[in-house]
Amino acid sequence: MPDVADALAGRGAALLPVPAHDDRQTAVLTTALRAGEPIDDDVAVVVATSGTTGTPKGAMLTAAALVASAEATHSRLGGAGRWLLALPAYHVAGLQVLVRSIVAGADPVAVPADVDPADLPAAVRTMGSGRRYASVVAVQLDKALRSPAAAAALAELDAVLVGGGPMPAGLAERAAAAGVSVVRTYGMSETAGGCVYDGLPLEGVQLRLDDSRVVLGGATVAKGYRNPVQPDPFAESGWFRTDDVGAIDDSGRLRVLGRVDDAISTGGLTVLPQLVESALATHAAVADSAVFGVPDDRLGQRVVAALVLTAGAAPPSVADLRAHVAQTLDVTAAPREVHVVDDLPRRGIGKLDRRALAARFSPPV
Repeated sequence: MPDVADALAGRGAALLPVPAHDDRQTAVLTTALRAGEPIDDDVAVVVATSGTTGTPKGAMLTAAALVASAEATHSRLGGAGRWLLALPAYHVAGLQVLVRSIVAGADPVAVPADVDPADLPAAVRTMGSGRRYASVVAVQLDKALRSPAAAAALAELDAVLVGGGPMPAGLAERAAAAGVSVVRTYGMSETAGGCVYDGLPLEGVQLRLDDSRVVLGGATVAKGYRNPVQPDPFAESGWFRTDDVGAIDDSGRLRVLGRVDDAISTGGLTVLPQLVESALATHAAVADSAVFGVPDDRLGQRVVAALVLTAGAAPPSVADLRAHVAQTLDVTAAPREVHVVDDLPRRGIGKLDRRALAARFSPPV
């Protein structure tokens, strides 16, 4: 906290948050992002971000961008408050909990990212009175909701921000039934964390679509990458061109449909996995799913689904799932191959790892 406070005040060197107990990853980040070498004076923090390439780029965030994000968050939520830190602080979501806490003048209450739900009630009590918030990912929320005591503790908070990717179908409904005030957030390291809440941009954040690509601008956008890439997503001053495909409804709310690089090209048509996963989620036998493409000699790629089954459910047939998906999407999007798994691989703070599944289930070369 003192180091972050100094960075926000322009005192000392820019920070590069790294995982405290992972010497290998720390060495990779400090080397790739050139820790100790000169950097612009107004950069407060460099947040490592590899996207899908695996090569750390490092979003260069100014103190102004970090504080603008924190103040806009508090304004949207109804005022500054005390935060539960349940995410690693070397990820932007965890870092922003520290920034918001400094702006609010109230130390956060920290718990491990893999906190036992049984420990959540005590952590919430430690937060005291007044406005209280938490920031989690969907996997953590799902785990907490399985414990009545943990769910009741989260329901005492004024808001629980859920980011890090799309929420599985039914999770928001379960949270609402438990009285948990969920706010879905969308953003990334390059925008100082979540900058669109429940589909609407925060104050000072600009949003537009370019050929369905989500483009974000305004006060929270990073200066650029420590390791620039081409094409440069920061090429338009004050804007960041994401790799996400989206749509904006008549009320101005953004719906993120998926990532450009996750799209499956099958038979000359493009399928966005997230839309197929939403359709699969309404099948009674499907508790969770991941959709991805694997090479196909005839189609280029074929649509494949990995399923986690609902407890006690029998595995559905491919024909059954294809018919189910075709009720809401073009039949081209329906999976042609299905695998039942115990759980889905995830990376970082809970993001679905489609590439791991594609590598696992691709046909041998």
